[in-house]
Amino acid sequence: MLLTNFILFQIAWLACVAGAAKGLPWLGVAVTLAVLGWHLFKTKQATTELMLIVAALLIGASFDQTMLSMEWVAYQQHGWSASLVPVWILALWGGFASTLNVSLAWMQQRYITSVLFGAAGGPLAYLGAEKIGAVSLYGNTSYIALAVGWAVITPLLLHLAKRLNELKTERAR
Repeated sequence: MLLTNFILFQIAWLACVAGAAKGLPWLGVAVTLAVLGWHLFKTKQATTELMLIVAALLIGASFDQTMLSMEWVAYQQHGWSASLVPVWILALWGGFASTLNVSLAWMQQRYITSVLFGAAGGPLAYLGAEKIGAVSLYGNTSYIALAVGWAVITPLLLHLAKRLNELKTERAR
């Protein structure tokens, strides 16, 4: 399941980014919904996972909306209003949430590692999306904001995943 989760997230990421770059913002959403459907079907705690996905969507949407509003990033093919974070970015946050208890679960107890992972991985993902043509980043400020944002959000979401798992276990007793 670990490798499958990792591969499915990579497929969702590529579908979202390539879809946006090619003028098909809903393609990535469709692929990600299929990945999330499979994920929820396979998990033993679908309700907890769904709560985590919704939380990641809200946190991620707030972060990316701030990036957009501050004009540190411009997105291609929003799927709706250009003043709102794109639909495909929201899908990416949902897809990312599906990794928190599976392929990224090993980081739940490793705070420093998750901070460093977020600080490096977030900007690298956006840089990859920029190379494909889905986003435009505006100078060093964009990269710094991405690094700081992801350095906070990654451990936050991993902690939330761990805490939701603990609550589920406590309720089952």
